[in-house]
Amino acid sequence: MKNITLSLPEDLIAKSREYARKRGMSLNELIRKYLKSNVSVDSKSTAEKLLEKRRDFKFDTKITWKREDLYDR
Repeated sequence: MKNITLSLPEDLIAKSREYARKRGMSLNELIRKYLKSNVSVDSKSTAEKLLEKRRDFKFDTKITWKREDLYDR
């Protein structure tokens, strides 16, 4: 694993350390998880992935109501 150096405002570092501490992790781990979740090596966008998953759903239930049933007139 390579090391990098970041320059951040002291108040941001303090708030970030506190945020990480409350979640039981180090600042280093917090940054690593953040980057992993936001920088994808996969070229597909989140929307594209969701659309692909949507195609896998099979609906077994048949719609038995009519549009008119939704409105009380």
